[in-house]
Amino acid sequence: MMETTAGVAAEPLTLGQDDHDSLQAHFQAGISADEIEQVFHLKRAQPTLQAFTALFHGGADGVLIRLLVLRELAADTSTTAFSRADINQKLAYLLPESLETVLTRLRSHSLLAWDAQAAVYRVTPMARNVLSSLDTLLSMGQADDDAEMGFLLSQVAGAQAVGGVTVEQLKHLLGRLVELTEEFRDAIASGSEFRLRTSQAKWHMACDWVEKGSEILRAITSDERADSATHKAAQAIGRAQSALLNMQGMFSRALNQIERQRVHLGQSGLSTTDVKRWLLAHEDLSSLAHGAIDRPLMPLFVTPAEMIDVAETELLAERGPATGPAGLPQGEDAPLTINDGPAIQAELDDWLARLADFANLGNFPSFSEHGPKTVPIQDSLLPASFAVASYRASMLPLLGDAAEASLQGATAQLARLPITFTPTDEMVQLNDPHVFAMSIATLSLDLESGPADDK
Repeated sequence: MMETTAGVAAEPLTLGQDDHDSLQAHFQAGISADEIEQVFHLKRAQPTLQAFTALFHGGADGVLIRLLVLRELAADTSTTAFSRADINQKLAYLLPESLETVLTRLRSHSLLAWDAQAAVYRVTPMARNVLSSLDTLLSMGQADDDAEMGFLLSQVAGAQAVGGVTVEQLKHLLGRLVELTEEFRDAIASGSEFRLRTSQAKWHMACDWVEKGSEILRAITSDERADSATHKAAQAIGRAQSALLNMQGMFSRALNQIERQRVHLGQSGLSTTDVKRWLLAHEDLSSLAHGAIDRPLMPLFVTPAEMIDVAETELLAERGPATGPAGLPQGEDAPLTINDGPAIQAELDDWLARLADFANLGNFPSFSEHGPKTVPIQDSLLPASFAVASYRASMLPLLGDAAEASLQGATAQLARLPITFTPTDEMVQLNDPHVFAMSIATLSLDLESGPADDK
């Protein structure tokens, strides 16, 4: 999209009587635009808004070319003045007509200053301020900041460093913190494991920014020059940060609840979560059906004449009395079957005895009575086949479950054991013939609870 010189040589953006009337047309009858506080602040910032209008008004291609020209000129620190020959040489990859159009627009909106006596262009201070704010936003956008707090926090930090932090900047940061808290609460309420884990990763990133911003907030609240509105906004941000940090327990409880309710597919050791994760790894799910589904049956249709002909034959056919067995068949003994699968109850009893041995300070792999009363989780789950190790791992979240401990049965005994299960999100590779890798976790004794329950 090309712009003509006449189309860009606009007058500076000022609010005359006609502009004021057009602005007033957006408001309800009886309300003056000048009575709105934000309108006053925006009118006062007309020079800055004019600079952004000059850069971003029009199509996306035009915006890109204007930013390209202005950034190329501002990035040259060897000189502060550019002749037209210098600009033509620096931007020789652009068409002369396009370059002329952009230079005219930037000059007419005071982003480039034209020195008629020296016949050179200069980048104005307003243009450098605009480019600096854009560069900060673009650099933060390229970073892996799913929480999207980096730019907001950098603005607050920069303003605090020069003593000019505003209530509006703090409110933007506060608004983002409130949005993240609501987003995380919705994820917890959804009960979706995948959404929970995605939100938990985003929560960890947000906590990193919270830690970096705590020192800035302390500096703002201890600054005697800050007004009461700034202090109130900083204190509100502190409360929002505390609410955000306290969500770790909510994430853990929700994930533990999902772990207890996980459905395992037979004795394969796989769960529905594993199946869903495998399905999500395929971009085209329909491709999985290739070769697995046969062609559908081809229906055969008959005309009404054939249908009537067959019906008449059936109605007129002579049939003899029905013959069949006169009484009930003799009873037979049910055949004996042998269940070749492993007994789940026996496996649970063996696993319960193994954990009780650890709780009673017995012989347990990698455990020393004089050493730390903690063992890696792989030492308790292995050696075993993949299916047995998965079954044992599915029982671990029951340790310390108060609701389960109040019941009766083997799982209740497991819940009453004085053992604490501490999982993490990281994995460790194992030298095992059946299990390649396992989450890094530990089992530790809760000595305050006393010995294991032997009932």
